[in-house]
Amino acid sequence: MDLGLKGKTAIITGAGSQKGFGKAAALTLAREGCNVVVADIDLEGAEQTAAEIRTSGRTAIAIGVDVTLSTQVDRMVKTTLGKFGQIDILACIAGATTVPKFFVDKTEEEWDKDFNLNLRGVLYCIRAVLPHMLSRKSGKIITTASVNVIKGFPTTSTYAAAKSGLAGFTRVLANEVAGEGINVNCIAPGLGLTNFVTGEPPGGIHGIIAGIPNKRTTTPQDIANAVAFLASDVSSDIVGQMISVDGGTSII
Repeated sequence: MDLGLKGKTAIITGAGSQKGFGKAAALTLAREGCNVVVADIDLEGAEQTAAEIRTSGRTAIAIGVDVTLSTQVDRMVKTTLGKFGQIDILACIAGATTVPKFFVDKTEEEWDKDFNLNLRGVLYCIRAVLPHMLSRKSGKIITTASVNVIKGFPTTSTYAAAKSGLAGFTRVLANEVAGEGINVNCIAPGLGLTNFVTGEPPGGIHGIIAGIPNKRTTTPQDIANAVAFLASDVSSDIVGQMISVDGGTSII
């Protein structure tokens, strides 16, 4: 199936980690024919991802950006438009969480870290690209929530709050701009063995996997496939949805 992505330009935030969801999304969109802007606070990692895309014969640039700083986000968008002249796809995949703690033990500094990266940073990116997409009456915006929005795992309260806010924002924004030719949707990943997971969780990875209906973790390619679908022409009637890609975790 032709996804209709050839010649389109995509910004992927959080694509610098060499084992993350963002890199897989960047490589997948490049294979589908997109020009890709690899954006990450880790410029060296972003350059590595972009170089891998260019090796495959596609066009990619790397931009170092801290999405929690609106001035850097605005610069990212300006650089992209200067290079490619258009932005067709924005996939906001950058995210992280603070050290797992029960809410009563979390500091306000930890609240801010969770909120600023996982919610405010996404809003900065969307605010920066939206005028351009509105002027063209075309665009795809993909946010990244979490299975935690549905399940509510202990010790992740402020992260879950930020991601829940993002899911709600996605629905409202989708309603605001769908009539202008812009699709906005959200992906809720399950547990993936990326840099997001640090250390051995209680009960161990195998204990967690045993509780997942399909008995495996969510891979970067699982998320990349969902990103490509939502970025494509074939998903034009999907508006304001949160699609869980979690091996069934959210149904139990």
